[in-house]
Amino acid sequence: MSLKRILYYTGRILIVASVLMLLPVIVALVYREHKMILPFLIPAAAASLTGMFLMLFNPHGRYKASEGFTITAVSWLVISLFGCLPFIISREIPHFIDAFFETVSGFTTTGASIIGKSTTPGFIGGNVENMARSLLFWRSFTHWIGGMGVLAFGIALFPVLKNKGGSEEGGSEAHILRAESPGPTYGKLVSKLRFNTRILYGMYLGLTVLEILFLSLGGMPLFDSLVHSFGTAGTGGFSIYADGIMHYGNVYYEMVIAVFMILFGINFNVYYFMLIRRFSSAFKNEEVKWYLGIVGASVGVLMINTLVRNVYSTVGEAFRYSFFQTASIITTTGYATADFANTWPAFSQTVLVVLMFIGACAGSTGGGMKVSRLVILVKTAIREIRRTVKPKSVYIVRCDSDAVEHSVVMNVCGYFVVYVLLTALSTLVVSLDGMSTTTSFTAVVACFNNIGPGLGDVGPLGSYSEFSVLSKSVLSLDMLLGRLEIFPILVALAPSAWKNK
Repeated sequence: MSLKRILYYTGRILIVASVLMLLPVIVALVYREHKMILPFLIPAAAASLTGMFLMLFNPHGRYKASEGFTITAVSWLVISLFGCLPFIISREIPHFIDAFFETVSGFTTTGASIIGKSTTPGFIGGNVENMARSLLFWRSFTHWIGGMGVLAFGIALFPVLKNKGGSEEGGSEAHILRAESPGPTYGKLVSKLRFNTRILYGMYLGLTVLEILFLSLGGMPLFDSLVHSFGTAGTGGFSIYADGIMHYGNVYYEMVIAVFMILFGINFNVYYFMLIRRFSSAFKNEEVKWYLGIVGASVGVLMINTLVRNVYSTVGEAFRYSFFQTASIITTTGYATADFANTWPAFSQTVLVVLMFIGACAGSTGGGMKVSRLVILVKTAIREIRRTVKPKSVYIVRCDSDAVEHSVVMNVCGYFVVYVLLTALSTLVVSLDGMSTTTSFTAVVACFNNIGPGLGDVGPLGSYSEFSVLSKSVLSLDMLLGRLEIFPILVALAPSAWKNK
């Protein structure tokens, strides 16, 4: 593995980060928050200078897969380190581990916060409503960047790598995009990788602008529409109010956000096929059918359970809250319009925890294990049962009527095993803080699956401020592992990957 290549690409990403940190400066000027200009300019300058220095290590040749994975892991860590500096310099979050946790939560689109709650009775933590607008903008904007991918954004902006002969090394950056893209497989929409990422970001931006328009037309202030659309698009969930979307109590806002959460949880390849009028390819997507089926079934059982348990008195009210929370949890956005951790029945809470594990579609901005992996795991289990009954028979795992390659099946099974082991290990470490099992377990699940709120003390009205430095560090690592889907970070940490062969 070439250290020069890793340093070079990390430098490219830092240049991108330095440009992005100039946007909150504009917000600070608009809202006359002059004291917030330097907290963004200093990190932007530092990131730019560091990036230019690292880009002096200009490599040649095709990147290895292990280098692509390591570049992804290192870049996400470095951009989180620089991204947390505005919080520290402004003294809004003076402690490094808290600022780092908040920033990692933003870029990984988790939405877990140590500052997000009000000091009013029933809330735990600080008061987000006292933060500067520019910091609130940056906090939510990290969701938007992290949703489609920090490195994908860099690939869309920068020219692809060139080899010594001057030809494009698209395969080199494909390793990077594959490492950052959520889901068990990765496929390009068009042959040119740079055009591929531009198409994805074009659709991503289009849906974001559309949501901003819908919210603004409903009367939501423009700034509020921006930050909540960033949170929805990236399926992150940061809000500018202590009680989040509950602050508005507006059915229209809730339905708009819920619908867009569902839309951002769908594989973006489906939208591309619809744009080029290949409707047969779009509508045959089996994962999307499972995804929408799970959403519909979950809304139904949550409505019935909350009505039977007298949480809500009317069908309309039950649908309103059940639909929103289902959309929020399965897409791992984490917005809340109900205190489901304290007021919903145990069965409904369990349904939400199951949805936390499932997550959204591969190729979307959502987190979790992904519906595609669930489909493959279920079909693989059925295949093994059939093999036990008829050992000589041949059974093939199929998705979208196509045979799933054995390597993909093994990758999914391996991912699931590592996923369970890391979740269990993280829960053991976090439980050292002495909090309830429910709090410790769901905190890990919520961070690993990039959701944000869990149950117990980390419910919609709670925060992560009471966890120890060790637990916050573990949970920050869990957020990165979950967003990058484990393997890039494990590859970067593996000594064998660094041996030149």
